Amino acid sequence: MINHVKKQIKILLLQEDLMLKELANEMSEKLKKNYSPSSLSHKISRNSITYSEMVCIAEILGYEIKFVKK
Repeated sequence: MINHVKKQIKILLLQEDLMLKELANEMSEKLKKNYSPSSLSHKISRNSITYSEMVCIAEILGYEIKFVKK
């Protein structure tokens, strides 16, 4: 079963017309760390993606992460 984070990132990539390869390349540039599409996909699937990586993904896709009190 696809986890919630992976599903959400796939939806956002589709909406922004961006491929996982392009996302991985931009993350590599911004975070000065080597990301391949495969390694990024595995991190997301295993839920081992960090908060700073999620913030980076959001910025690349033109979004921001907010905490909203219920």
